[in-house]
Amino acid sequence: MPPTVSPSRGLGLINEFFEWFGDLGIFFWRVVRAAVTPPFEFRELFRQLDEIGSKSLPLVALAGAATGVVLSLEARYSLTRFGAKSLLPAAIVFSVIHETGPIITGLVVSGRAGAGIGAELASMKVTEQIDAIEASAVNPYRLLAATRILACILMLPLLTLAADFCGLLMGWVTQALVEPVSLHQFITTGFSGADFNDFLPPTLKTAVFGLIIGLIACFQGMRTQGGAAGVGRAATSSVVLSSLFVILADVVLVKLIIIFFP
Repeated sequence: MPPTVSPSRGLGLINEFFEWFGDLGIFFWRVVRAAVTPPFEFRELFRQLDEIGSKSLPLVALAGAATGVVLSLEARYSLTRFGAKSLLPAAIVFSVIHETGPIITGLVVSGRAGAGIGAELASMKVTEQIDAIEASAVNPYRLLAATRILACILMLPLLTLAADFCGLLMGWVTQALVEPVSLHQFITTGFSGADFNDFLPPTLKTAVFGLIIGLIACFQGMRTQGGAAGVGRAATSSVVLSSLFVILADVVLVKLIIIFFP
């Protein structure tokens, strides 16, 4: 007979689920309260901007470029079958800017920066460095969590722009190799039916992705227990949970964008 989950075990899982969300809400409130009270940790913030932004740029740009190539190949094949090959530039532009660029950026950063933040803070937790910081009259929520979360929020839209640029550029290169077309013609045709509302909301929604990635990674790292094994679990759970919540948030945000920016 297949194994069954006892009712008490099921209730325990539900309790753990709500307890995790409760602890996350308390952690978020402590971070917000620490972030808006001086002194402000600008030096640490700038270091995190470099760590999360510039060091994630090559991977994000490569992912965006690969996405542009794949979209160009697949869209050409599909549109040619239906006699709509002239819509290829617009299909690439709208696909990259509306959805592919933002979600690819969110998932790539959650994999790279999320794992890094979770592992770094978990290592500091198990070696009692966070306790030492707190004993030195420095608020760890301000120094460690707020700076990393704010850096994620600020850098995600900029990284999205880089992914969009690389995706559109490689989409044009892929199309030009098959059928010669100038970059000016590709951009003019692709953006002919687009306006500002098609560009701004999908880009800014990645700031929410940054909040999710930074918050979950910091939370999982700073609540770690269990030595080296706990560090590994914190890094893994940071990536898994942040990627999952980025995808769920994207579903909600896409619906809100359609409602408020039709």
